[in-house]
Amino acid sequence: MPIASPEVYAEMIDRAKAGAFAYPAINVTSSQTLNAALQGFAEAGSDGIVQISTGGAEYASGPTIKNMITGAVALAEYATEVAKNYPVNIALHTDHCPKDKLDKYVRPLIAISQERVNKGLAPLFQSHMWDGSAVPLDENLDIAEELLAAAAAAKIILEIEVGVVGGEEDGVSAAIDDKLYSTVEDGLATAAKLGLGERGRYLTALTFGNVHGVYKPGNVKLRPEILKEIQDAIGAKYGKEKPLDLVFHGGSGSLLSEIHGALDFGVVKMNIDTDTQYAFTRPVVDHVMKNYDGVLKIDGEVGNKKAYDPRAWGKLAENGLAKRVVEACEHLRSTGTSLAK
Repeated sequence: MPIASPEVYAEMIDRAKAGAFAYPAINVTSSQTLNAALQGFAEAGSDGIVQISTGGAEYASGPTIKNMITGAVALAEYATEVAKNYPVNIALHTDHCPKDKLDKYVRPLIAISQERVNKGLAPLFQSHMWDGSAVPLDENLDIAEELLAAAAAAKIILEIEVGVVGGEEDGVSAAIDDKLYSTVEDGLATAAKLGLGERGRYLTALTFGNVHGVYKPGNVKLRPEILKEIQDAIGAKYGKEKPLDLVFHGGSGSLLSEIHGALDFGVVKMNIDTDTQYAFTRPVVDHVMKNYDGVLKIDGEVGNKKAYDPRAWGKLAENGLAKRVVEACEHLRSTGTSLAK
């Protein structure tokens, strides 16, 4: 299947909300991690989302180049070509972008997609995230309003964050405190400012105790019921059931009951990065430890080319990440739901 068109992406989201499931959104930083994500979605029979953070885009451009636009465009073009070989729909997304990087990342990428749409082509990315969690809510929503108009014109969905995700990701960090919990007032202000789709479609990352990074279940108090409270309040005011399309950030280590509660309350996308990073790296470590004298030229020997060939450990790494994507699809109930069926 080709990369999802704007129409297919919208249908994916609608089906997820109606069916109380969500798509894993897998962060990628290279062709290898991208291929692994595609493999996992195909094996699960699930459509999915592949996303690129600002740091991931910098890395993809070349560690000595660090050009976010170059890296993002390169991975998007690569994905557009290789995704044709997989029987699932894939949407391309850019992850957390704070205010100081908007002019270096999201705005130029929206402009690239607008140029493509003006020529009758599909946008390069299907959605972009504006992370306004570090600025006051009024400023967050003012910027979101401007970006939503630009995104809608380019047939792109905008993702916003209302509330604060704790921990650190790509240099964006926040304390673990009461700000981790979005309020009903936050949700009502968002709907009043951005509408409920009539001005352009957007995804909302409300926070309910979410923390980026690694933690064991129980270390952070997740309260998915907050999502229901906000959905109910907005729904009562505007006469719509589960009016917001929600995103679950910082889900590593979450209990399955917490994940399923969030799905029932309107989460259609869940970001997965920390877990897939480990799933990719762990098989490489295993390979090196088991083939130590083959990977290294020890005591003047020549080693074993078949052991240190990047394809040898690369395949293992990709399979490891793919298996974690399959597991994510199972947890998020998206297994076997592909529109391609």
